[in-house]
Amino acid sequence: MSYVCVGFTAQSPEETQAIGRLLGMSAMPGDVYLLVGNLGAGKTTLTQGILWGLGSDEYARSPTFVLVNEYNARLTMYHMDLYRLDSYEEIVELGLEEHLDGDGVCVVEWADKAPGYFPEDHAMITLDVVDPDTRRISLSSESDRYAEIARVLQAQQSK
Repeated sequence: MSYVCVGFTAQSPEETQAIGRLLGMSAMPGDVYLLVGNLGAGKTTLTQGILWGLGSDEYARSPTFVLVNEYNARLTMYHMDLYRLDSYEEIVELGLEEHLDGDGVCVVEWADKAPGYFPEDHAMITLDVVDPDTRRISLSSESDRYAEIARVLQAQQSK
């Protein structure tokens, strides 16, 4: 295993979606993306790009009130939102393991509400607001799998 941490700057929602699209195009069964950022940081916008990169033409909607949205594409994408959950116990009771350990792609917003809950093999993606249009997006992981995705993202961003 090798630790990787790479950062990108997105100057618009479309650029955030483009980064997500690259993640979706590179996605493999069992991938887990944990998203962290304040309200309005672009977590759902990035997720939209991931879904499009998986080949869907649907729009990802924030699953705040339903907790998990499922989208069919090249791989099934499970979009989870932990924002409204108040405790670690509530998260455990949801039984998300069937999705997290499955053959789809999991994208989890507000993943920082459940430290230690997710599989070791995941990518942590942090989104920070720089200004109203600009986001700083960081991907970190201790997995060789996501280190390879980080290299793909860096190569595409430098074009």
